[in-house]
Amino acid sequence: MAVDDKPREARSPDASQPDTRHRRLKVSELLAGGREAILEHDGQDYRLRITANGKLILTK
Repeated sequence: MAVDDKPREARSPDASQPDTRHRRLKVSELLAGGREAILEHDGQDYRLRITANGKLILTK
């Protein structure tokens, strides 16, 4: 299989191309040191919070 025939995920990243995979966010930065945040999506609010056990919960 030629290099160009490999799926995009299998190719080596090219420094001249922006990384368009997934944006990585640290939850601590997203929550700004708090335990929960309200996220808006399509005009609806969702609550992202950290539980007492350190798990993430997203609720509508």
